[in-house]
Amino acid sequence: MQTSIYLFCSQETHENLLPLSFTRPIADFRIGISTIKEKWERIMPADYRYLPVEFLREKFGSAPQPDQEVMLIADSILPDETSAAVIAGIARGEAICDGDMVLAFKGRYADFTDGNYVRKESTEKIRRIEYAFDIFRNNAEEIKRDFLRITAGRESAEPDKTNTIIGDLYDEEGYRMLFIEEGATIQGATLNVKNGPIYIGKDAEIMEGSCVRGPIALCENAKIRMGSKIYGGSTFGPYCKVGGEIDNSVFFGFSNKAHDGYLGNAVIGEWCNIGAGVNASNLKNDYSKIRIWNYHSHTFMRTDLQFCGPIIGDHTKLGINCMLNTATVLGVGVNLHGAGFPRVFVPSFSEGSPTGGFSDVPMKKFMQIAERVLSRRGITLTESDHRIYEKVYEVASKFKK
Repeated sequence: MQTSIYLFCSQETHENLLPLSFTRPIADFRIGISTIKEKWERIMPADYRYLPVEFLREKFGSAPQPDQEVMLIADSILPDETSAAVIAGIARGEAICDGDMVLAFKGRYADFTDGNYVRKESTEKIRRIEYAFDIFRNNAEEIKRDFLRITAGRESAEPDKTNTIIGDLYDEEGYRMLFIEEGATIQGATLNVKNGPIYIGKDAEIMEGSCVRGPIALCENAKIRMGSKIYGGSTFGPYCKVGGEIDNSVFFGFSNKAHDGYLGNAVIGEWCNIGAGVNASNLKNDYSKIRIWNYHSHTFMRTDLQFCGPIIGDHTKLGINCMLNTATVLGVGVNLHGAGFPRVFVPSFSEGSPTGGFSDVPMKKFMQIAERVLSRRGITLTESDHRIYEKVYEVASKFKK
């Protein structure tokens, strides 16, 4: 019988990656072109399952039976050929570790939960995301890696003659630098592939007058609106609609920033809407290194970053002309409007403005809006979704006291 592979999450990792991990397993994070789970399926084909923290299991998958033979892989690992080779070589009863953290385990699930295994330190560097800002930090390189895997041996549609291509369509090794999936539309755009590839997903669209500089990933049915300025290291997940000026930012999917305004070094969850004229700082005025809110430590943590924009959880809305300070963290279901800068950490289910103050978003109101938004894509909120949001609401209340 084939051993099941579970992409598991520790409580500490889950908390370090909030608010993005409130509503999905980390293996479902999009970085590069694909999600982490999709990367594993390409690099080391198998039957992969989620094993997130407990309150997400009702929707995404339950734990194995105690006597079940499993392979467990930490879902924060960014898979590549090196990590796949290390993990494939694990013997039964062994765990590959990085200090106190278990990266992978093979054997009975009960032995894993009981700590009954032989610990071995990895002799290879295993890449992983520890904090939300690691997503945009690694995104350019992940686009390049995914691009090679996804496009290898496949034919691309040819760009329309109304577009301007800067750089060669093929690099020195013969790899194509612009890949256009079936049904995609690009007209009157400037596409620069000198610094990295551009991937255009199925039925995606780049509208006229847009300037796009690789590496870029525009996923299925996503749109770049007229006159946009899109810099390298940016990913726009399925059904996103973006415009204005965006640099090194990741949109997981189903979120919009359709109008003018600046966003850089940011990670945006799903079902978010960023209004016209919203501008977010990604650099402090004194050029000093950045501190950012960390849910695990319940305080602001030091980073080694000089550039960091907002980290925004699912279903958050920003009204027209909102402004965000450097490294602002907005939780799930935040509704921000009005003039001025809000605090650099706004807990989930908060609504209001910097000048008028914030109040709780009633759960009933949030659910009504979320159902309305999802219905536009033919998606229905389930009972398990309701229970996930109720758990997030409970966690958020601890940060509002």
